[in-house]
Amino acid sequence: MQFSPTNGDFTFVSSTDAEELSGTIDAPDITLNMGPDSTRDTYATTFLRQRGYGWLLEVEEDDAEDTKPLLEELDIDLKDIYYKIRCVLMPMPSLGFNRQVVRDNPDFWGPLAVVLLFSMISIYGQFRVVSWIITIWIFGSLTIFLLARVLGGEVSYGQVLGVIGYSLLPLIVIAPLLLVIGAFEVVSTLIKLFGVFWAAYSAASLLVGDEFKTKKPLLIYPIFLLYIYFLSLYTGV
Repeated sequence: MQFSPTNGDFTFVSSTDAEELSGTIDAPDITLNMGPDSTRDTYATTFLRQRGYGWLLEVEEDDAEDTKPLLEELDIDLKDIYYKIRCVLMPMPSLGFNRQVVRDNPDFWGPLAVVLLFSMISIYGQFRVVSWIITIWIFGSLTIFLLARVLGGEVSYGQVLGVIGYSLLPLIVIAPLLLVIGAFEVVSTLIKLFGVFWAAYSAASLLVGDEFKTKKPLLIYPIFLLYIYFLSLYTGV
């Protein structure tokens, strides 16, 4: 027995013995028309891939793990800066600080913050010299660096820049005292000398190593003069 459906899509053949079943289904080709834009995009994609430019079609997914905090992106370590500040303000070896980290692991943001703070304090003393402070820090450090290299020291400019910048902290500490006892000339002079010696010792003890041998005074003296000049920018004298 043969059944022929009216739609003509398939033919089903059956036998009375129900032993042999056979059938055929003819499906026409299916074409999806997504519009002219989709066809154009398909052609462009195929063209780029065939020419070896398939990488232009790749889309990178943002990885949440790659998102870092702002301080980490700027390479700012607040704990490291705080430790270096303590090393500069307390330069005595008996206190147990690893002061060599100020020289061996230099950074830029800590010294810059110290220099900017010193500049803000100097506004009270003499406003017109504030623009010179960062310039003196940069070029004064460059002078110390060149002198150290000539004398045989193994230091980099970044190390000198960081040490000179951090060592301005003693001058910042004595600034409020000078405001209070500025009328007492003798006491004020002693505090100024103490601040300069404090700053110069902190810097020189880090920059002047054993490699200088008998040449240490040749580097200590310019460092001392540099901090005298920094103090004069604050006091206006």
